[in-house]
Amino acid sequence: MGRREIIELAMQLELAERFEVAEELLRSVEQADPEIDRLWLEEAERRLAAYRAGKVKGIPAEDIFGSF
Repeated sequence: MGRREIIELAMQLELAERFEVAEELLRSVEQADPEIDRLWLEEAERRLAAYRAGKVKGIPAEDIFGSF
């Protein structure tokens, strides 16, 4: 199975599962501090929960980065 097929299969996963796959792949190529990873995961989950609960609103990327 080639890289493209793996990516296509991964894109069929639920969002949380894709995040887990991406996180594992990144871990395999970097030597990260597990404590920092844990803290970032907690922060990402906190932000996603706040967004889903309507406590914060998303900002379109073009409003932040402008048009390229």
